[in-house]
Amino acid sequence: MHVTHLSLADFRSYARAEVPLDPGVTVFVGANGQGKTNLVEAVGYLATLGSHRVSSDAPLVRMGAERAVVRAAVTQGERSQLVELELNPGRANRARINRSSQVRPRDVLGIVRTVLFAPEDLALVKGDPGERRRFLDELITARSPRMAGVRSDYERVLKQRNTLLKTAAMARRHGGRSMDLSTLDVWDQHLGQVGAELLAQRLDLIATLRPLTDKAYADVAPGGGPVALEYRSSAGADVSSVRTREELYERLMEALAGSRKQEIERGVTLVGPHRDDLVLGLRDMPAKGYASHGESWSYALALRLASYELLRAEGNEPVLVLDDVFAELDARRRERLAELVAPAEQVLVTAAVGEDIPGVLAGARYAVTAGAVERS
Repeated sequence: MHVTHLSLADFRSYARAEVPLDPGVTVFVGANGQGKTNLVEAVGYLATLGSHRVSSDAPLVRMGAERAVVRAAVTQGERSQLVELELNPGRANRARINRSSQVRPRDVLGIVRTVLFAPEDLALVKGDPGERRRFLDELITARSPRMAGVRSDYERVLKQRNTLLKTAAMARRHGGRSMDLSTLDVWDQHLGQVGAELLAQRLDLIATLRPLTDKAYADVAPGGGPVALEYRSSAGADVSSVRTREELYERLMEALAGSRKQEIERGVTLVGPHRDDLVLGLRDMPAKGYASHGESWSYALALRLASYELLRAEGNEPVLVLDDVFAELDARRRERLAELVAPAEQVLVTAAVGEDIPGVLAGARYAVTAGAVERS
């Protein structure tokens, strides 16, 4: 799969942009602040319905504009599709496929798949658990786009349950009458059902990703491993040994029952996939807090390379995006990463200095200056 054309309207710094793309390597070179990352960010948005740089859509709309449009022509085998997203901050986004009538934005998931390497990836190792949960869930959705609906359902149920708990906690603190919490049982069941599905997908993903990550780390940093990926669940330390969704549901329900008193006191849900973490190990020690800067970078790269290999092995080879990564790496890691990604069907690279890009990534080059994109 590769993107053959990218069109932007009022996206970030671009009033308009039309960028033809070929298979193989395409490099966007420009000084910082000129708009090169905005291009690959748009491709990534089509793949995940989110940005790797900001958590909301508002910054993606050009200042003074009401909406932004991202459109891409995509070819997979003999099939070509046109996918379009209209970003409307404060209102519902809109989507179209092949210029047809409007579809839900999440219906476009799976048409474009990306694995994106960026300086922000260091947070996968050094950052909070939320960074690693996001990594898992975006990869789950890339494997199975229907999981976008499961994730949305989980967030909705969690929000409703938290609202009920917060109201109960406030009433308790202010000496009011005890609330009727019978509806909490219903929300527990919903949370358990949807949470068990999400948890099952995460556990399956980690089991598949574990050997791929170990191999990728050895490729990036020979002799520096081994690495280990372990899931830490708020529903119990041994949850990884559970084999069925039914058993996961029971574990979640038991954990919810055990934490109910504390949840009512604090007014927040303390059990569920939203409280879990992916624990990254390196040579029998936690990578977070123990790995050096270079080792942390190697680990982050290994997670992304493993993601690429996983999707490719399942018949969904993604577009590889390397956003200002080479400036962050030493010469050895630059060369190793370039050699590993060069064979991909499509690689999009951004760099402030063209000389930072190893020669093995020769291909089409664009100069990006003040929002203008010109082939050089």
